[in-house]
Amino acid sequence: MDQLVANRKRERRLTILIALAVVAATISFGVAACSSLDQTPSSTSVNSSEPDDTPSARHRSGGGIPGAADGVLPDNASPFDTDLPGIAKLNPKLLKAVQAAAKAAEHDGIELHLTTGWRSKKYQEELMEKAIQRYGSREKALQYVASPETSHHVTGNAVDIGPTDADDWVNRHGNKFGLCQTLANEIWHFELATTPGGSCPAPGV
Repeated sequence: MDQLVANRKRERRLTILIALAVVAATISFGVAACSSLDQTPSSTSVNSSEPDDTPSARHRSGGGIPGAADGVLPDNASPFDTDLPGIAKLNPKLLKAVQAAAKAAEHDGIELHLTTGWRSKKYQEELMEKAIQRYGSREKALQYVASPETSHHVTGNAVDIGPTDADDWVNRHGNKFGLCQTLANEIWHFELATTPGGSCPAPGV
């Protein structure tokens, strides 16, 4: 009888110990779960101070890098690539003159490309912002880059030609097509500034 009582006491203690262990484990799990909820990474927090620079965020803010629709041209673009907006949206008279010059230059072994033609205001503004960062102020930047309101690229009345040998060729023969270098510090920048066969005015600043 004494042995039976002792066994029952041991079983009761064992049951109590197991129950306490289960309770302790449950409490520990709950604390850990609450702790993990309190440690949400700051990058996903609604109040995070980090800027949201995802593509969708840039789209919402109207950001994004100018592309072909804004007039950005691929390398070695031909003036005959009229499927490109940067070429198709040029002043038709200017485009016709550049294409005629390109054909004549080709006869002299010179391949003429357009590095820039028509530009959207967005594209021109980006160029202006980069110039401001480089030169330190908008006033200084305007000495090198036209604003979207004054740029002849935005109106489709200017082209930038490359490579250098093509620039040189157009500077020597462009007046036959009415093409003239109009900016003294840009040997690649041409506009219709004379009648075909006429004399080009001195480039401006």
